[in-house]
Amino acid sequence: MLLTITFLIIGLSLLLKGGNWLVSGSSTLARRYGLSELVIGLTIVAFGTSAPELVVSTLAAVDSHPEIALGNVIGSNNFNLFIILGVAGILSPLRIQESSIRKEIPASFIAAILLLLFGNNFFTGTTNFIISRTDASILLTCFAAFMFYISKNIKKTKQIKTQTQANTPLSKTILFIITGLVALVAGGDLVVTSAVKLARAFSLSEKIIALTIVAAGTSLPELVTSLVAIRKKSSDIAIGNVIGSNIFNIFLIIGTGGMITPIKSSQPFNNDLWLLIGGTTLLLLAMFTGKKKQLDRWEAIVLFAIYAVYIVYAIIRD
Repeated sequence: MLLTITFLIIGLSLLLKGGNWLVSGSSTLARRYGLSELVIGLTIVAFGTSAPELVVSTLAAVDSHPEIALGNVIGSNNFNLFIILGVAGILSPLRIQESSIRKEIPASFIAAILLLLFGNNFFTGTTNFIISRTDASILLTCFAAFMFYISKNIKKTKQIKTQTQANTPLSKTILFIITGLVALVAGGDLVVTSAVKLARAFSLSEKIIALTIVAAGTSLPELVTSLVAIRKKSSDIAIGNVIGSNIFNIFLIIGTGGMITPIKSSQPFNNDLWLLIGGTTLLLLAMFTGKKKQLDRWEAIVLFAIYAVYIVYAIIRD
């Protein structure tokens, strides 16, 4: 038990340092090449912080643990939406760009809807709850379409690079990003492994571990990165990180896992997916409740409170 707690602390330390390095390197890279921080957040940062989910869910699918594979993604997306945006919004109101309101957030909404439909075999009409290879190929196609949109967006959002950032050695910038990603993945793995051992000591089921402990653990890179971004006044990286990660998690991770082996779903996952769909809807509605298109503190508190109730419900349901 003492060794497990030690590994947990080491993992958290790696997450903190990795998040700091990743944000610093990504911000420098964005300004060096005149890219918006939102684009960097939606791509490099989002993909990097989603690496733990990719590893955990893919290995879980291969090892015939479908509840962990699917529960990890759904739970991580809920954690990203309710906790990360909730905590970040409580610390500082999050201004959200028009493009995110019109395109990126709706894309994450569509991803959740597709996962709900595929998991319930809506298009085939069968009674088996399974995400087939055909479903997975559609998800991967959606991911390719999203990346094409991002590539087009890069060309439209070119900014004037500053002399300070242009003079920063590119090798140093890349080193920061790579080191940050490695630290995040390693830290996330240590935290998840340690957390699962602790959870099993209290006799929690595999599914509830996936939806809560594993999901929260693999989302720690997103949490740390977003909080560091808020501290560094880079709110676009924080927003892009969360939205991009949620899109990556469903389109890329479930798509990849489903292509390797069909992923079994179950009726109880529908409640968690409806929570994700409802939370994404609330985020969109929040953009139109005030004079500014931002997530205000009281709205962030509502998101955080909803997740707290959800966790209690999930444990009781289990």
